[in-house]
Amino acid sequence: MFLGTYNPRLDDKGRLTLPAKFRDQFAGGLVVTKGQEHCLYLWPRATFEEMTAEASRAPMTVKSVRDYARAMFAGASDESPDKQGRITVPPSLRDYAGLTRDVAVVGVLNRVEVWDAERWASYDESNEQSFAELSEEVFPGV
Repeated sequence: MFLGTYNPRLDDKGRLTLPAKFRDQFAGGLVVTKGQEHCLYLWPRATFEEMTAEASRAPMTVKSVRDYARAMFAGASDESPDKQGRITVPPSLRDYAGLTRDVAVVGVLNRVEVWDAERWASYDESNEQSFAELSEEVFPGV
């Protein structure tokens, strides 16, 4: 499980130092993909393989399935953290998420999201009111 928000910086080579709390979960490798709302998703390799198996069972005759699969898998990058816990974020994914230097690394249950720091702050602030007003069950039983 991934929890918390961290604010590392991308270095000049486009490398991201993973928060120490997340490194063990990514030790076996990870996959970086486009996320929704112009962030990146970091998936532990095993979790991504499970998702891939589920996606491969979806009917490719459904346009939304094809569109989502293309967005998720076409730009995906298989990465392994180095000894310092760094991964390289490919330029196309940095461009997609608008990442330059300051980033927000956000733990979200089974994945990590990487946001441009300013975009994350804006997103977080703009969604606070709707979060506070939620009155229906989002997660059954919670």
